[in-house]
Amino acid sequence: MVSAAPLATPATLAFVESPVQLLNVLEWAYADAQRALGPEAQRAGGPGAAVAPQDLTVVVLSPHDPMTRGQLRRMAELARDEGFAVRWEDARGGAGAPVKTIGGLRGPLRRAARIVIGDPFSRYVQLLLTLTRAKDLVVVDDGTATMEFISQLAKGEPLVRWHRRGSKGPRDMVFAPVSATARRRLTPGANRRVEVFSSMPVEPPAGVTVTANDFAWTRARFGPPRLTGGTDLVGTSLVETGVVDLERYLEAVGSLARAHGATRYFAHRRESAEKLHRVSAEVGLEIVRPDLPLELIARRGPIGHTIVSFPSTVVHTLPLALVGTGVQVAVCDVDPAWLTRDASPRAQGFLSGVTGTARDVRRLGAGSQPGSPPPRDAAPPRDSVPQRDAAPPANPGPPPAPVAAS
Repeated sequence: MVSAAPLATPATLAFVESPVQLLNVLEWAYADAQRALGPEAQRAGGPGAAVAPQDLTVVVLSPHDPMTRGQLRRMAELARDEGFAVRWEDARGGAGAPVKTIGGLRGPLRRAARIVIGDPFSRYVQLLLTLTRAKDLVVVDDGTATMEFISQLAKGEPLVRWHRRGSKGPRDMVFAPVSATARRRLTPGANRRVEVFSSMPVEPPAGVTVTANDFAWTRARFGPPRLTGGTDLVGTSLVETGVVDLERYLEAVGSLARAHGATRYFAHRRESAEKLHRVSAEVGLEIVRPDLPLELIARRGPIGHTIVSFPSTVVHTLPLALVGTGVQVAVCDVDPAWLTRDASPRAQGFLSGVTGTARDVRRLGAGSQPGSPPPRDAAPPRDSVPQRDAAPPANPGPPPAPVAAS
């Protein structure tokens, strides 16, 4: 059980609503502490050296979804093991929960010198941002949404998730002033510093500092993994968000499984039980429900020598977390014919951008056909244990040219 100890007056408050956000807060804290140590101390202690806990309190704004809550509790345990304070807020646990949560955070928000957030599109987070006086704001990755956030911030546009249509309902209109205030808080100025800590390929607006997330904490704490001789598929919530048609998605999963000899399917935490049942019954894949973000699961192993995913965050993060291990990450494009009628007009362009900007991945066509040859990359020996990898370059070069579909 995560402690709900009273909040002191922390130098930094971090607000997270998903396991990936909390993972990236830990990555940011590790990178921030390593910077504070200086190059000489880092060389003396090595990449896995312990760092003194910063004055950081992580506030978990817990969602309803049971799988997300379970992963968040596991991640919260890891945060406490690192020496950070964690406060669990059942922020959506009833009609009065938001008022109680915000009331309890009002004082610490006004006293905190630095605020770290994982989802600038969250209405909850936007409301909390209107209460802070912090002059130092940090946005850590909430997956590929960071790319859209940077783009909208640079253009001065309202903060709207990429998969939502442009029409506004009554709740959007009522909340518009709060969202506008939050966007101003996230805009750097003479007395406000804004940092984006990201593994995504982003072009920062003027005044925004971008710090590369190379998953140094994950690599220092876990692995290297034991590799199996097979291929693993990574699931996506594109059906659940209304972007991709269910039947087309199942056809694509089946085609990929046959083409690449996949046996396991790592479920996204938001995938429905009904869809996963069909993936198991109709495609014949073993469903794996990770209890931690996939970057940690893959790093701990065992993991397939090839990981195939649809356009998602992991095509950017897994190559970083698994650098030097011999694991090949491949991404399958989303065919425009798979999109639903209700999909946002921006959906196809956004998904293509996610795929096209991914580094160190193998590009596949939209649903490799049965009978296609397996990946050309030579598989490492079964159950081999690679040597601990070196850190990836701080400034990787441009993405490689797309590889022809297999």
